Amino acid sequence: MPRTPFNVLFVCLGNICRSPAGENIFRHLVESAELESKIHTDSAGTHDYQIGNAPDRRMKKTLQNRGIPSSGTARQFTEDDFLNYDLILTMDTDNYRHVTALDPDGSHRDKVIRFTDFCDDLDHQVTDVPDPYYGNGEGFEKVADMIEDGCQQLLAHVRKELS
Repeated sequence: MPRTPFNVLFVCLGNICRSPAGENIFRHLVESAELESKIHTDSAGTHDYQIGNAPDRRMKKTLQNRGIPSSGTARQFTEDDFLNYDLILTMDTDNYRHVTALDPDGSHRDKVIRFTDFCDDLDHQVTDVPDPYYGNGEGFEKVADMIEDGCQQLLAHVRKELS
């Protein structure tokens, strides 16, 4: 039986671009569906160099232009997250490797999924949400498009888990 609320964690490298975008976009969808009492969302990074920082201003602006509020504070993924989250979504292959390395016996491996597995509008060869940090505004738009697409499918998946 799933825990209530159902806890979803988005994970990227520094927890200032992709994973907070996932957290905020998904939270926006959850609130629009009036499911905030049943679904909780958060984000984390695999590395510690952004701890305490707000989401990247460029991603924040991208989301605000779409009518999606953006909040959060960067934190690092820990082994306790395996116990506290029902679903852990990694944004790229390196994030997946870092997270699963903290689960050497594989006892939580079924919770760790590549976010792109939920994206409908992608070529099935795409396994990573690209990191827009070193690029321009266009990269942030592309990432937000990918995350919005995946979050729609993710919400449908979580609804099935809750029923």
